[in-house]
Amino acid sequence: MDSQAVKDYALSLGFTKVGIAEAISGEEAQRLQDWLDRGFHADMAWMANPKRQDIRQMLPGVKSVISLALNYYTPHLHQNDRAKISRYGWGRDYHKVLGKKLQKLADWLIAQTGCGARYYVDTAPIAEKAWAERAGIGWIGKHSNLITKDYGSWLFLGEVLTTLELQPDRRHRQYCGTCTRCISACPTQAIVAPFVVDARKCIAYHTIENRSETLPPEIVPHLQNWVAGCDICQDVCPWNQRFAQVTPIGEFQPYSANLNPPIQDLIELTPAQWEQRFTASALRRIKLKQWHRNAKAVQNTQD
Repeated sequence: MDSQAVKDYALSLGFTKVGIAEAISGEEAQRLQDWLDRGFHADMAWMANPKRQDIRQMLPGVKSVISLALNYYTPHLHQNDRAKISRYGWGRDYHKVLGKKLQKLADWLIAQTGCGARYYVDTAPIAEKAWAERAGIGWIGKHSNLITKDYGSWLFLGEVLTTLELQPDRRHRQYCGTCTRCISACPTQAIVAPFVVDARKCIAYHTIENRSETLPPEIVPHLQNWVAGCDICQDVCPWNQRFAQVTPIGEFQPYSANLNPPIQDLIELTPAQWEQRFTASALRRIKLKQWHRNAKAVQNTQD
């Protein structure tokens, strides 16, 4: 199978970017281990899954990693007097949108060649950003998100692992240069060094993954109305400000209830409303008690 044929078919499915890397784990495995050793993963124990450091454990005989990206940017703005929800969760659940396209690509590869293939979208222990960088899609920025020259960092990532031996792309160069806007803008100083984020200080971690009854007192004063994720480091990135393009995928347009909702609405959110509001939404990961906790914490900063 010709690598270009794979890329052409992937692009025909609507993917924004596609690249290929040889399925041999490298220095990213050691970088991950160093990050884990410093406790920067907080209580996200799944980050320590050993499969994340050895791609060969994900598919017997894997030879190539096809890395794919899907642009989700829409130009809507957050309002400072309302609750803020990260762009990734505004529209339909990206797992569903991206997963359908990945399945079509994997099925096509199998039908064309009889190879082994598996696809993943944030659903398995794979260092997605590292593989996307190795596959030439973009580079990991100082805020630890993947950045591309032509779309910025508003991209969902997924992979198809295959036993096909495909021609790999050249690893992408790093183009952050001397810029430190993301580091300076982070209100909790979660970017403890260029390219290194301490989840224990990250607003996105605390509003999404932290299951504690209350948010840490050192985090609450810096929430800036974020109740679900945080986009600050991406909003200030020059690559996003200059090169972000509106997604052509209608499913990523914001649901009206997710765009700048009143804080009080989230404090009073009922189980039935949560169930209805976050059907087919990535925001379903945030449980009702967390919505109440996050919204109340934001409200307290305004009193």
